[in-house]
Parts: sequence; C-alpha cells; structure tokens
Amino acid sequence: MTDTTPDFPLLDLAAFAAAGPEGRAAIGAEVDRICRETGFLAVTGHGVPTDVIAALWSHARAFFAQSPEAKHKVAPTPGGPYGYLGPGTEALAKSRGEDTPPDLKESFNGGPAAIPPGETDPDALAFCYAPTPFPDLPGFKDAWRSYYAEMEALAARIMEVFAVALKLPADHFAPYITTPISGMRALNYPAQDKTPEENQLRAGAHTDYGSLTILLPEPGSRGLEILTPEGNWKGIPPVDGAFVINIGDLMALWTGGRWTSTLHRVVTPPDWATKTRMSIAYFHQPNWHAEVKPLSGPASEAVTSGPYLMSKFAAANG
Repeated sequence: MTDTTPDFPLLDLAAFAAAGPEGRAAIGAEVDRICRETGFLAVTGHGVPTDVIAALWSHARAFFAQSPEAKHKVAPTPGGPYGYLGPGTEALAKSRGEDTPPDLKESFNGGPAAIPPGETDPDALAFCYAPTPFPDLPGFKDAWRSYYAEMEALAARIMEVFAVALKLPADHFAPYITTPISGMRALNYPAQDKTPEENQLRAGAHTDYGSLTILLPEPGSRGLEILTPEGNWKGIPPVDGAFVINIGDLMALWTGGRWTSTLHRVVTPPDWATKTRMSIAYFHQPNWHAEVKPLSGPASEAVTSGPYLMSKFAAANG
C-alpha cells in the first residue's frame, strides 16, 4: 500500500503484489498523484536481500578508502561512462545549463553485465556496453553484479506499478526494458577540509535522465533535498529498510509531461561538513534502441533511449 506520511510517501511493493485489481488500482492512483507532484517516494516491501545490500556497502567503503592513485587505476577511458571519477570531475548542474564549480564527490560507475546478442550499434558498444573496469579488490565485482541484478529486477517491478498508475496494462513497459542500459554509481561525498566555493555543492541541482532512479542513502545520512512544487528545498531523510525512488526526464517525456522529473541536489548540512556521506544509485534506462513516445502530446517529442542518454551524459561531463 502507499502511505503518505508527514515526511515522505511510501510504496509497499509487497502489498501491491498481493492486492487484487481494485487494491492495485487504488495504489496506482496514489502513485500517480505523487508522480504528478514530486516524483519522489520511498519503496518498502522490495524483497532485496539484506546480505546483498550489506556486501555492496562493505566493498564500496573499501574501494573509497584506497589511495587516490589506487582508485585512479580504474578511471574511465576518455569519454567513457564507467570507472572511477575523482573529486572535481563532474558538475551535475551543467546538465541543465548552469555553470557551477565541480561537485564535492567521487564515484565508481558501472553498466550492464552483458551485451545483448546481435547488438552492432557502434555507439552502444562504445558507450553503454563498454566494459566496467572493476578494481582489483577481492569480492568487489561479485558484490556489484549481485546488487545490480537485484536493482534491474526491482526496477521492472516498479515499472509495473507505474503502468497501473497510468491506467495501462501492467506489462505495458516490459518490451522496452528487456535489455536495459542502466548505469549504477557508488557515490562518496568526502568530509570537507575547506570552505566550498560559491555555489559548490556535494551534488549540484539536477534532474535524473532516465525512467527511474533507485537510490540507497547511507543509513542516518542527510543532505538530499528536492525542490517542492511551492519552490522550496525540502530535505529527504533516509527511510529504514527502504529505497528512495524518483522518476527521471525520460519518464516525464514518456507520460507527456503528466509526471514530474523533480530537481534535487545534495547539500552539506553544517553538522555534516566533517562527515563522509555515501549512497548507491541505480539509474534505470530502457533498451538502447527503445523508441520512447509520449503517451499523450506531440509524437515529434519521441526519442531513442540510447542516444538520448548519451546527450545527457555529455552535457554533464563536458
């Protein structure tokens, strides 16, 4: 069920799976309301094993605890999307045309585990299906791949809820996400030993690019904020045992603007400047060749998933 608490709306996926048609329709209607207003909610009853989550936390911490030299051994190839990005290499606000100092974060980024049979598009092979340069840390690759696979399955279940929310057949989106080109990031926001530059944040204000994002904030961490419909920045606290999900630009386009891809950012609360902050983000993206047409509105706004994603990536990293 969905439960709009004073702080944050919740979606219980287990309750949705167990509900009959009327119950699912009621949950879908509430999800539709949330996605029209902010597009942010927390997901409980997700079924992701706790040991899979714990393993990735452990290995991500071990990776970021290494020396800069060790981490840079798995830096991306020029123009490539995967590997280690150190502090000062990305400014997310640039993806929406805002010129800001680099974000105060570092990340490790990875993509799909396999190339679909018969894929020959050179851009797809060089970009989304480029190999992930895993660090030489025992167990890291296995922990990463296990968590990624769980997120891919979870995203498919959430897309079923989205279909019901839009009064479509539950499997409406399934043909578009048979071989998704989703990316995943382990993010580390280091403790700050000096005052940030003007307008410099841990992650600048941005919208996500794809269909939906599944975020796992570090328990107890603070700093994620969304821009409310009233134009105010509101903090989003982690919800125990839940993932934070939000829709991206592609889903807003897909719904013909019915749903909102909300601006969000990561700031540094005063009592967190001396603390590190971590999160794991899975960015769900339909198949490379999927043509995404608005459910309503002009067909001229249709895009192809892969090239669309590449253009967004280039804007943020140019």
